[in-house]
Amino acid sequence: MNRRSAIQTLMGCGAGSLLRRPARGCDDDDFVIRSEARLVVLEVSVKNRGGGFASGLTKDNFRVFENGRPQDITVFDHNDAPVNIGILVDESRSMSPKRVSVLTAALTFIGESNPDDEMFVFNFNDDVQPGLTPPLLFSDDHVELRTALFRGVSQGKTALYDAVWDGLTQLELGKREKKTLVLISDGGDNASHHTRRQTIDRIQRSVATIYTIGIFDQDDSDRDPGILQQIARISGGEAYFPASINEMVPVCKRIAHDIRNCYTIGYHPAAHPVVGKNVRDVRSIRVDASSPNHAGLTTRARTSYRYDPEPGN
Repeated sequence: MNRRSAIQTLMGCGAGSLLRRPARGCDDDDFVIRSEARLVVLEVSVKNRGGGFASGLTKDNFRVFENGRPQDITVFDHNDAPVNIGILVDESRSMSPKRVSVLTAALTFIGESNPDDEMFVFNFNDDVQPGLTPPLLFSDDHVELRTALFRGVSQGKTALYDAVWDGLTQLELGKREKKTLVLISDGGDNASHHTRRQTIDRIQRSVATIYTIGIFDQDDSDRDPGILQQIARISGGEAYFPASINEMVPVCKRIAHDIRNCYTIGYHPAAHPVVGKNVRDVRSIRVDASSPNHAGLTTRARTSYRYDPEPGN
């Protein structure tokens, strides 16, 4: 059984995001894991000792732990399935000298991705602007995506948290099961309406994997590599900090190849009781992989998510 049919069978619904919107009357920003048959789906990158992708693994090569408890894997797949991808490009004033190199690298990423991926571009500075012309939400047309990338203007401050928040919201509208953000920025946040804590909470409510690329000078007072690392770690992505702007193209190629080589693993989480109405049930995740044919395997996957009670509980 492939991933699409497996997820449809387990969830009893059409393919799409595994995060369901709350019941009518709830806050639309409250995205939670909530379905008839709950399913946590992870995108897992596995590397061998030499740093290459470990291919040919089976479900039996993996072990998944939630809050330290082993979980039964019910969904497993390793196909180059198309993805919904959002590219978030920092267009603040300080990015102006790096802009052409950044956009060239982003175009390389698009070219190295699955041709059936559906993407969007958000350019952000003081606020977040869609690169595609509304009402178009996603595109697999490289000409449209190139135009979207170059539509931004380098000016103003950096609304990084708002860009992540809006990017995750846009991904929820996509039809692909796998969802990814690629965030390119040169510093910390100094213009968002959302806070850092709100943004981290939003990431924990999402199924999206986020890759971050930080390009900044060491003496830049606004730089914040910590938030870029945290965003990537929680979501199961990876944070990159190129030593020079010339390394942007290889980094974007690497991210595109990583997305196309991930294993998809799913399991049903147990409903452990949480004391207190407003207690946040944030659960930790660990994925291990081993194989007699591959020595020294290392994995990278989402490290936590938020499990909320069913409506009315």
